[in-house]
Amino acid sequence: MAMATLTARLSLGSAHHIQSLHGFPLTKTLASRSGKVAVFSGCRGRRHGAFIRALAEGNRESSPPSVQAKEKSSVPETAPAADGTALNQLLGMKGAALETDKWKIRLQLMKPVTWAPLIWGVLCGAAASGNFHWTPEDVAKSLTCMFMAGPLLTGYTQTINDWYDREIDAINEPYRPIPSGAVSETEVIAQIWVLLLGGLAVAYGLDVWAGHSFPINLSLSLGGSLLSYIYSAPPLKLKQSGWIGNYALGSSYISLPWWAGQSLFGTLSWDIVVLTLLYSTAGLGIAIVNDFKSIEGDRAMGLQSLPVAFGIDTAKWICVGSIDVTQLSVAAYLFATGKTYYALGLLALIVPQIILQFQYFLQDPLKYDVKYQASAQPFFVFGLLLTAFATNH
Repeated sequence: MAMATLTARLSLGSAHHIQSLHGFPLTKTLASRSGKVAVFSGCRGRRHGAFIRALAEGNRESSPPSVQAKEKSSVPETAPAADGTALNQLLGMKGAALETDKWKIRLQLMKPVTWAPLIWGVLCGAAASGNFHWTPEDVAKSLTCMFMAGPLLTGYTQTINDWYDREIDAINEPYRPIPSGAVSETEVIAQIWVLLLGGLAVAYGLDVWAGHSFPINLSLSLGGSLLSYIYSAPPLKLKQSGWIGNYALGSSYISLPWWAGQSLFGTLSWDIVVLTLLYSTAGLGIAIVNDFKSIEGDRAMGLQSLPVAFGIDTAKWICVGSIDVTQLSVAAYLFATGKTYYALGLLALIVPQIILQFQYFLQDPLKYDVKYQASAQPFFVFGLLLTAFATNH
């Protein structure tokens, strides 16, 4: 799919900007914290990042000493940490080592670390279909669908997201491939189109392979690709809204890959559509976790993430509430439909998540966001798979 829309929404100044996907100069207005306004046009690559960093530093230095002390830690370094690793670079994670190999840089833009949830979603859909068998053909179909959902369409999503976040990254992470000039505009645009068209071609091939009279996998891929685009790109830019953007992100992680996997091997029924859309509310909560680390930049850029709109204390409860209430509702649904053992199993997977929320996330969502995600997510994704088996058609 463009079934994923991960994003890093960080910035320093409030902004109004006009962007185009290709070929037109960029104009952006930054209002600094000291009240100065700068307008620049057509800045790209290293000069672009250097200009914005100089502006940020200049405005910070013109502030009173007390303000400078507060803001000093928010001004990013011009290069990754000295202990950046090659593995983080290949996975598209923070703490990446500098790299000059163009193919490794292209892979970094695709953020392989974000592919796993989509691949898992396809697995859940295949399990829910009731028609997957451990034959060479079915295994090949599922692996092809995972390749479509992960490397191709999630890679497209991540690349286009980095493209539209390039000015923000030039302030917060100027060493990333696009703002640093490690990859050119032409190369980024080419990568976006190759991944998108490749993903759509594979989706259509899966429809032919499965003998679909209606190209459902292609339709889901087109819808997911559009969702990814309007999530990142103006004028809609769904990521600017905490509720809509995070639900779009959650549904792209859970619903779309599930639907692709299930429709490949069986029939996508309305009860599954409703159930997975409900489960996507938990995905909204998971997406909110990632907003806490971006709260200062989001506030400065006018992005209404939930931590910005409601404050940290309220947002953290909205986050865990959406995760827990959703899963408890699914467990209640399984009880009501006679799937008692599956419901009990799901409850057993929910309890550790709640414990970890109190142990880490609710204590300090900014400090423990990564630790909480790493500890709690395995229980969540296995609950998702358990639900898939429970709804086996």
